[in-house]
Amino acid sequence: MFETLSIAGDLINRTSSTIRVQEIVQLSLAPVFLLAAIGAMLNVMNARLTWLIDRVEFIERRTEKGLGGREGEELPALRQRQHYAQLAVTLSTGAALTICTVVALLFVSAFIRPQIGTVVAIAWILTMVQLFGALALFLLETRLATATARERRKRSRKIVQREAEAQRESED
Repeated sequence: MFETLSIAGDLINRTSSTIRVQEIVQLSLAPVFLLAAIGAMLNVMNARLTWLIDRVEFIERRTEKGLGGREGEELPALRQRQHYAQLAVTLSTGAALTICTVVALLFVSAFIRPQIGTVVAIAWILTMVQLFGALALFLLETRLATATARERRKRSRKIVQREAEAQRESED
């Protein structure tokens, strides 16, 4: 019982300093701004992903009815874009979750004796790696989006050809 009171008293002593709490809030501002930026990026990425999903479904329905025409030839390229966009959203979400962990760790570090600066640094680096991956995939997706219809059909034919070759190799 006395040990619990001692721990509680120690915790209160360490956290009662307004200056210390202000320092932690200031330290957490940069990650919070990054979190806001990731949220804005996720908004854009999700809008693109939603458009791609709707477009693929629209073309698939038209193709099933025999109305797809040349649009149906673009499906593999659209699916590739969809895959890149989904991975970008997944990595961005992971980065947002990791940055939330960084903010939580910053506050926890003010209240515990063991130093966890290394853990905070690793979480920050992990956030940057995920963010880099997400932005690289988003760049690929937007680069593919600017292709002409002819280029998209050509890319689709290459994708179909690679998939057929891979299928043949797996059967051998």
